[in-house]
Amino acid sequence: MSEVRVRFAPSPTGPLHIGGVRTALYNYLFAKNQGGKMILRIEDTDQTRFVEGAEEYLIDALKWCGIELDESVVDGGEYGPYRQSERKAMYLPYAKQLVKNGFAYYAFDTSEQLTEMRERMKAAGVPSPQYNTLTRTTMQNSLVLSEDEVSKRLEAGDPYVIRIKMPRNEEVKLNDIIRGWVVVNTNHMDDKVIFKSDGMPTYHLANVVDDYTMKISHVIRGEEWLPSAPLHVLLYKYLGWEHKLPQFAHLPLILKPDGNGKLSKRDGDRLGFPVFPTQWTNPETKEISSGYREQGYISEAFINMLSFLGWNPGTTQEIFSMQELIEVFDLDRVGKAGAKFDFDKTRWFNQQYLRAKSAKVLAQDLQVILKENGVDAEDDFVSTVCEQLKERATFVKDMWMEGRYYFETPTSYDEKTIRKKWKEDTAKNLAVLKDRLAILTDFNSENVEVEFKKFLEEKDLGMGKLLPAFRLSLTGLGMGPSLFDIASLLGKEETIKRMEIALEKINKWD
Repeated sequence: MSEVRVRFAPSPTGPLHIGGVRTALYNYLFAKNQGGKMILRIEDTDQTRFVEGAEEYLIDALKWCGIELDESVVDGGEYGPYRQSERKAMYLPYAKQLVKNGFAYYAFDTSEQLTEMRERMKAAGVPSPQYNTLTRTTMQNSLVLSEDEVSKRLEAGDPYVIRIKMPRNEEVKLNDIIRGWVVVNTNHMDDKVIFKSDGMPTYHLANVVDDYTMKISHVIRGEEWLPSAPLHVLLYKYLGWEHKLPQFAHLPLILKPDGNGKLSKRDGDRLGFPVFPTQWTNPETKEISSGYREQGYISEAFINMLSFLGWNPGTTQEIFSMQELIEVFDLDRVGKAGAKFDFDKTRWFNQQYLRAKSAKVLAQDLQVILKENGVDAEDDFVSTVCEQLKERATFVKDMWMEGRYYFETPTSYDEKTIRKKWKEDTAKNLAVLKDRLAILTDFNSENVEVEFKKFLEEKDLGMGKLLPAFRLSLTGLGMGPSLFDIASLLGKEETIKRMEIALEKINKWD
């Protein structure tokens, strides 16, 4: 069996949509599962749509996602160049070979002539006019013009395109790994342009030539390319490469969470979630589109979520490392139907990954946020904070947003808790508790809890009579992690100081 070689071949026309990331991911998982190679090829044949910075963005985004490349514009490889614009010289000979063998032809039609043809066909009742077996006989091409006329036009440098000559009434078949047999009659296919007047191939020719010369064994791409697949099969046949036809797998769409249709940036903007893996800044408008990385997502969680949009392992397991995904991934378990994007599930995945990380690792990320906010804290202290908060957080930034009290004395107190829990005798009881805690010789979580419960027992008070007020004085909030753990981490001096401040401020509150 020949080596498995797959390619992810985006165009540098803007940021990488998560649908594109999933395509790259499935290619990567399949290749690694089969012991094969993952290639990144930049398909920039349409120079009019080139966007500055898009190629660099693609490479950076894939790197953040953990999708490792074997061959690319960065890594090189024996089948390069890996940027189509740098392969320009190789495409025309193949296009001319197709013309010579009668499978393609030169077309000299102007844009005005093409428009006239379409209008003529519409007037005749054809809803979708095409340049095909019927209309090409009325156009300016080498099938109609004499050989002398064609030669003169080519020698004169007249603009031309090369179109594939679609046969009449033939069935084109391909066995798609995901969708099974796909059969299309050539009467429903048009004479697509395969080589443009600007000297560049179209996607169809370039992608087939590149896949063949790069020895691509499997073409795994989005279902939007399924209508083009029969044309690509014909090109393989007409170029004499039928024996090297890759296996195709057309992936289902990622659908918007509500309603029908493909997930778009507009859906993300409307519903408040990113659709790009990393932040993108439009080079022209300077508009910034948020990414999962910048919103605090763990790349492994993002990838785990994405893997389930169209594929399932056949078990109840949901949490997979990249290596585990590689080991179990199988294209046979990719579905045909579109997969609805679930942003809540995406958050859930991140929460699971955050909880699984060690407090020490989380502390490194939290330290970055603390420094950005002018907070200087010891690593061990921050690590303990992470240990106490990680079960309640979805993102590392939540530990700062919801746990500022670890690093700053509260300046405000939750009004709802005050109204509900701060009674006439609360201040007196809290003051006595403060004095009791102040004389503890070994101020740790266990001893604070013992002293607190002993005080409640002596006063015949329920936990709800004083614990909310104690929490309020230390954190300013009505809920949170174990209060005794918080007090222990803050230490006796800080705990007593906060209780004193709270007693003064809340007693004045009206």
